[in-house]
Amino acid sequence: MIQVSSFDQLGLTQELLKAIADQGYTEPTPIQAKVIPPIIEGRDIMGSAETGTGKTASFTLPMLYRLQPHANSSTSPAKHPTRALILAPTRELATQIYGSVKEYGKYLQLRCAVIYGGVNIDPQIKELQAGVEILVATPGRLLDHIEQRTANLSKIEIIILDEADRMLDMGFLPDIKRILALLPAQRQSLIFSATFNDEIRKLADKLLKQPLLIEVAKRNAINESIAHVVHMVSTRYKFDLLLQLLKQADSNPILIFVRTKQGVDYLVKQLLQSEILVAAIHGDKNQQQRTQALSDFKEGKIKALVATDIAARGLDIENLNCVINFELPTTPEDYIHRIGRTGRAGCKGNAISLISASEKELLINIEKLLGTKLEIKEVPGFGVEETGDNRSSNRLSQSPTRNKERQPQSNSYPKKRKNTPPIDPIFTQPYVPPVLTDKTNVADGITPRTFKSTKKVIAALFAPPINQKLK
Repeated sequence: MIQVSSFDQLGLTQELLKAIADQGYTEPTPIQAKVIPPIIEGRDIMGSAETGTGKTASFTLPMLYRLQPHANSSTSPAKHPTRALILAPTRELATQIYGSVKEYGKYLQLRCAVIYGGVNIDPQIKELQAGVEILVATPGRLLDHIEQRTANLSKIEIIILDEADRMLDMGFLPDIKRILALLPAQRQSLIFSATFNDEIRKLADKLLKQPLLIEVAKRNAINESIAHVVHMVSTRYKFDLLLQLLKQADSNPILIFVRTKQGVDYLVKQLLQSEILVAAIHGDKNQQQRTQALSDFKEGKIKALVATDIAARGLDIENLNCVINFELPTTPEDYIHRIGRTGRAGCKGNAISLISASEKELLINIEKLLGTKLEIKEVPGFGVEETGDNRSSNRLSQSPTRNKERQPQSNSYPKKRKNTPPIDPIFTQPYVPPVLTDKTNVADGITPRTFKSTKKVIAALFAPPINQKLK
């Protein structure tokens, strides 16, 4: 095979080469060198590569090459039918792909649009009605447009599934099948993913025709430019250690992963109370909030971004040299995607995991997937209280002096308190009628007569008024 050392050797047009040069790239990555030529030839592709190695450009560039003959400046929507469809699992990834298409296609008169849920659909309808050759979409929102007949897929020439494994994990398979059924039989189909599993291969067997399998790295491989470090730490000292790491990082931005939305919000609250500027990204945040958080993070306005695994795919942040797993993911594959946010485009990266004793099993599963042991480093003053960890000599000191020196800030998430109303005896005690006195002849010096109730005790809420007259 001929060694490719320049984009000029890939057969791309001058317009595309100029756009590549504008981005500062001179040499294609391994996945780009292997995938671009067969896509230009019209082959179906099943491609896999380490995350952060230019996978998006590897299908964006040849797609633009194949659509370039259709480029035109006409204002008529009929001259701009949708010819390429790119499906992505999340709005963040869809937005990143859209940005890549716009950057590399800026010298071509091809229209592109991105559609996803969580925002007003009306501007998207207006854009689609004007005509777009390239459509980037999440499956759910695309089906919304199909049902409203504002998206027409009858002239699709290229279909691309990016992060296909993630789409299946998120339950998009039925939606994908509905979309594929609407596409022309004669088309070029491409499947890309950072990892491949058996379910993806089954989908590929139905979608692709005589596909070319291209795996630049072994399945579930990790980027060798990323340094992995594990810190064993007691649960109650996790936040203290995180705070120390953030303060040691100076001005470098850090992406922090937490398992749940509630956990993200609570950790953000703790960090803000500790005067660390942070923002949150998770599924309950609307698109404006997520976009603003990402913008602030990229511009250096905040120190860290705290996120769930929704940010483990599609975020391409320059100069992000550190990812911290405050909690390990329950799915080992998600560890690969989390740490793939750093060490991108050949840069060095660091992946730090803070692991308590209860997460040891998750660590073991990750190491089995990676086929290697992760390095464990001791942090003075931190460790695990629980015994039995043969992999680390670090232990939490039980000395009274240490406990007095530093009171830990709990990182456990607050439990919702039950709103207990004040106790009122009238609602909790049974009603007992009072002893009533006949005061008719008291003034005449006659001994008052006392009447005792012979009625049964009744519930307080149904008690008769105290001033009820005796009959």
